[in-house]
Amino acid sequence: MQCFQGKSVYKGIVIGPVAVLRKNDYQVKRRKIDDAEAEIARMEKALTHSKEQLQKLYDKAVVEVGEASAAIFEVHQMMLEDDDYLEAIQNMIKTELVNAEYAVAMTGDNFSEMFASMDDDYMKARAADVKDISERLVRNLSGQTELDLSSGEPSIIVADDLSPSETVQMDKKKILAFVTVHGSTNSHTAILARMMNIPALIGVPLEIEKIENGITAVVDGFQGQVIFNPDSDTCLKTEQRMKEEQEKLRLLQELKGKDNVTLDGKKINIYANIGSVGDIGYVLENDAGGIGLFRSEFLYLGRTDFPSEEEQFQAYKQAVQMMAGKKVIIRTLDIGADKQVDYFNLGKEDNPAMGYRAIRICLKQPDIFKTQLRALLRAAVYGNISIMYPMITSTEEVKQIYAIVDEVKAELDKQEIMYKVPEQGIMIETPAAVMISDELAEMVDFFSIGTNDLTQYTLAIDRQNEKLDDFYRPHHKAILRMIQMVVENSHKYGKWTGICGELGADVELTEQFVHMGVDELSVAPSMVLKLRKIIREMKFEE
Repeated sequence: MQCFQGKSVYKGIVIGPVAVLRKNDYQVKRRKIDDAEAEIARMEKALTHSKEQLQKLYDKAVVEVGEASAAIFEVHQMMLEDDDYLEAIQNMIKTELVNAEYAVAMTGDNFSEMFASMDDDYMKARAADVKDISERLVRNLSGQTELDLSSGEPSIIVADDLSPSETVQMDKKKILAFVTVHGSTNSHTAILARMMNIPALIGVPLEIEKIENGITAVVDGFQGQVIFNPDSDTCLKTEQRMKEEQEKLRLLQELKGKDNVTLDGKKINIYANIGSVGDIGYVLENDAGGIGLFRSEFLYLGRTDFPSEEEQFQAYKQAVQMMAGKKVIIRTLDIGADKQVDYFNLGKEDNPAMGYRAIRICLKQPDIFKTQLRALLRAAVYGNISIMYPMITSTEEVKQIYAIVDEVKAELDKQEIMYKVPEQGIMIETPAAVMISDELAEMVDFFSIGTNDLTQYTLAIDRQNEKLDDFYRPHHKAILRMIQMVVENSHKYGKWTGICGELGADVELTEQFVHMGVDELSVAPSMVLKLRKIIREMKFEE
């Protein structure tokens, strides 16, 4: 039995098998070979295996995210059949008498560089695809196994760290808990864990290479511990505690269908934060009143090219239809900072959290923004959509946004495409936006306070830097005073204010937020009923 201590980002307890996600650090070495034909036969076998893997990925993606998003796996299959690519690999094996791994890696690098140097944007995007299929071939040639979370039993995910694009691609039904060596309490892994109502630990001092797939582990989010190969006594105690937690959840279920109303009649809206259409099941299951934050950037992650207008339209349309008239607030793309996407070509920044991100990208590259706005305005015809713009710092930015919206309206009118201009609001995430919130309130329909970024900018703390976790104080008086100020300024102009950052789910502050006059709290779906219980047991006027 081995016990390790970490930081808990979501309380809960679970027992189950371990699935280790190892980063691909395989070094391709050049080896001299004697039999070129045998090496080519090895390559052909790996090629067939790679195509089978891609077909499975395609079939799975079609079901989960639709044909448009799944098409990338078809593209990869086609590229594995490209004569120029395959002949280049075979020629290198034959002429230089080198191993297939080396020939594939070198050919992949050459083709990738060739595509990247082309002027055509489509061909440039293929550079990453060639690299991807070459890495897949090398993995299969070298006998490396990919961890497939789409099959087998639900598991505890153990990793060095997890990026947003890695977490978004996981089959959430197969995850019991997260355990990572690195990461911060405000990472997207943490956010995902809270959304899914599963325990998660970060900062656990593990040697990943020594952890075996399939061994049993206990993850205790209450104590911040992970126990590998627990003894029978620990297993029994864990199972008992899991039953107790299940009973607490059962009692919360009795609150479904009830209003979020205080004992003296004050109503608060409780909405849910999600990352994709696939998360709406959690929203409905937990009886949220709407969606307060749809993180649209997840449509852009884990792929090699921009999502099309049609692809986005279908995702937004599906979301509003599934919510059947309940409000769906969709945040325009918040790419940048910790959500890096290669095909955006953002370039390296010393301080990306304060750099070229979110609305700044949209205003500097309006074509990307217009594609998303067209999809949103078209989807608004089918349900109750609100649009929310992130990272606002000035009234000038809002004016620029409205000018681009007007351009989009004119284009849609000209093309005789049905659309509707929905409610438009902004996120309050910067001290600048707080200080001019009275002016901004006159211009927009609502505010939603993003406390994660507001805290990091106010306290001058990079929230992704795990060394600073002890200095990250979301309960800081400055933050709470800012929230109060924003609420008062919005109400002065008859507008509503919500909180969609992680602080919205902080049960220690729920009563204080209600007393402040916050109109809406948008939280991880798993927190909806917990907040409802607190609100129904308190008084607004004391």
